[in-house]
Amino acid sequence: MKRNIVLAVAATLLSAPMAMADAHGASGDAAAGEAAFRQCIACHVVVNEAGDTLAGRNARTGPNLYGVPGAAIAHVEDFRYSPGLTALNEAGTIWTEENFVAYVQDPTSYIREATGDNGARGAMAFRVRSEEDAINLYAYLASLSAE
Repeated sequence: MKRNIVLAVAATLLSAPMAMADAHGASGDAAAGEAAFRQCIACHVVVNEAGDTLAGRNARTGPNLYGVPGAAIAHVEDFRYSPGLTALNEAGTIWTEENFVAYVQDPTSYIREATGDNGARGAMAFRVRSEEDAINLYAYLASLSAE
């Protein structure tokens, strides 16, 4: 009986990251996203409300990525975003898997298309090369977010 309870608890805990990813409309593989996140740690960190670092190092170039899935674009208070991302925030645009993937693969092109401003530029110079990696990154960030 105890063994069955332990197995049930273990199964629940192991499925929690995927359930969280699903809750935010993520279709990728959170475990693969964790591996892909290594390319992001030079600039980004994921720190929850309690101050616990969930991923990354003490990077400060880019904003904290905690809670990005389903949040408003440019939602981190006191972070200096590009005017294009600020305009998307003011328009009420939220991070979905679709626009996250488009953004991380080509930030400036995404901002220009989303705002309709051909002069807008993104501040993030890095581009995720693989669409699969971008989808998995979104799933990983979703797995680290609160419900």
